[in-house]
Amino acid sequence: MAAKMTKKTPTWAAAGDVNAFFGLMLDNIADLLLTIGLLATVFDFPTNFAISHMAPGTAIGVLVGDLAFFVMALALARRTGRNDVTAMPLGLDTPSTFGMVFFVLGPAFIHAQHILQLGDTEAAVYTWHIGICSIVLSGIFKVLCAFGSGWIRKFLPRAGLLGSLAAVALVLISFLPFVESLHYPVVGMTALAIILTTLVARIGLPKQIPGALAALLIAGTIYYIMNGLGILGAAKEEMPFNPHEGLLPTDWLAVFRFGWLAQMGDALNYLPVVIPFALGTVIGGIDCVESAAAVGDEYDTDRIILVEAIATLIAGLCGGVIQTTPYIGHPAYKAMGGRSAYVLATALFVGGAGVIGYFGYLYWLVPKSTVFPILVFIGLEITAQSFLATTKKHYAAVSLACVPALAALVLVFVDDAQGQYMGQAAQLTAAVEALPPDTEGLDKLKASAETIQSISQGNFFGPLGVKLQTLRMLSGGFILTSLMWASALAMIIDRRLLTAAGFFVVCGVFSLFGVIHSPLPGSPVFLPFWYDGSLGQWVWHPMPDMAAGQTPIYMLAAYLSAAAVLVAFHYCRAEDGPSTESSDDWEETT
Repeated sequence: MAAKMTKKTPTWAAAGDVNAFFGLMLDNIADLLLTIGLLATVFDFPTNFAISHMAPGTAIGVLVGDLAFFVMALALARRTGRNDVTAMPLGLDTPSTFGMVFFVLGPAFIHAQHILQLGDTEAAVYTWHIGICSIVLSGIFKVLCAFGSGWIRKFLPRAGLLGSLAAVALVLISFLPFVESLHYPVVGMTALAIILTTLVARIGLPKQIPGALAALLIAGTIYYIMNGLGILGAAKEEMPFNPHEGLLPTDWLAVFRFGWLAQMGDALNYLPVVIPFALGTVIGGIDCVESAAAVGDEYDTDRIILVEAIATLIAGLCGGVIQTTPYIGHPAYKAMGGRSAYVLATALFVGGAGVIGYFGYLYWLVPKSTVFPILVFIGLEITAQSFLATTKKHYAAVSLACVPALAALVLVFVDDAQGQYMGQAAQLTAAVEALPPDTEGLDKLKASAETIQSISQGNFFGPLGVKLQTLRMLSGGFILTSLMWASALAMIIDRRLLTAAGFFVVCGVFSLFGVIHSPLPGSPVFLPFWYDGSLGQWVWHPMPDMAAGQTPIYMLAAYLSAAAVLVAFHYCRAEDGPSTESSDDWEETT
């Protein structure tokens, strides 16, 4: 009797937390460095300002969110009496990193320099304030979304939720780090082989050495030996800033004077770009809860979204410029054997990296090719789990969800290329405009500068321009598109054609306002038309020339047409054909 009443003490730390810690921590550190590096190299943003003002608050958001998720995991373990509960991971949102840099922070810095005529320091302060306002508004938006997220999860089919997760995992989380790891192929493939053997095949190392740590030590040793012998191949990457400049920053405390509120009006201009990224993290968070439930950890959806919303809000109030989000790696971290200690360690380490400022030294010391294979494993594990937790008859729906993510993958490289020339194009335009009016060939110089400026903003020409515009349209709000497409196909497979038609109608409404399929650079939301008082008539929102057949009204018509087809099938179909499922199709791996 006494034995029955004895409760297990939940295990919140295990050997697998070491592997999980390296994966989650390095992902966050990489995003911090990515933000600073892109601002510095693309827009000539002062690196010391970014380190001392932007990094601390951004890291504090991770500190707050992961500490909260640590507490939630302990509570779940106590409530269920289980010893294998894995905490939900939280970190900086990678898509938002690119979006904020290229479509908010960078353009705001150029605007401050060339339109407001501010010096570098004043322009940096203005940009920082715009970023703070954007993140605060994102946090408020996500707080409002949190209270309906549980209902959304119950309504949407698992194939839709996990399909959009698989899309991000396979296409972005696995592929992009794999490309980076092959920058030094000997180092990267060595680390990848260790990761795949220890974490995928689960072949243990002597003394129970964690696979992620072994990959870091062995591949790192190879890197430094090859570098010392001068046979590394590619040149060693230079640091985008001096790591000494990041130690013990205090300038970020100026955020508590609340001077950034003066730029709130200007920040509203960037809201059409900011809100879709915020919505993406909400949808992604719902997906994360579903993936955690698929491997046995049932978290409350509303609370998960509320925690990440509050973490984003606190990050903004502390001067952060990148929002936080639940990471989709929960099944992978659970497969590593992680419990709760890894998020506690990540919270303290990343928070300390931002507030104390030592993250620059880590980036300088640890080669990326040794740690990015961990992200490859995380992406593969999430993709595999997405299929395993879905009925076999819905595999096609999960696969379909990857298509919009492929478009987003291409646009990552296109936007990166454009971003590299955006700052230089603005400087060239300013230099040409400063030339004397009697300069020989001035008209040709202006035309060339305008062409370069147009290309840097995404305005390509000819067949290439049409294809890239199609990719931009398809990638706009791709997480939501993946979710809706996969959900619709799952309903079609289940013969619930009217429900599937409803998903297409919702897609049409979303596309009309740019929530998905936005044809504009940066994928902002917009009003498709408005009343122009000066003209006395309704006018359409201007669209890129290359989007002639893909404007919001065309996309609305396309989705309504697809919905009409499904409605017609529902009412006019002949006797159902062979079922799409067999007895084996009902097997679910949980």
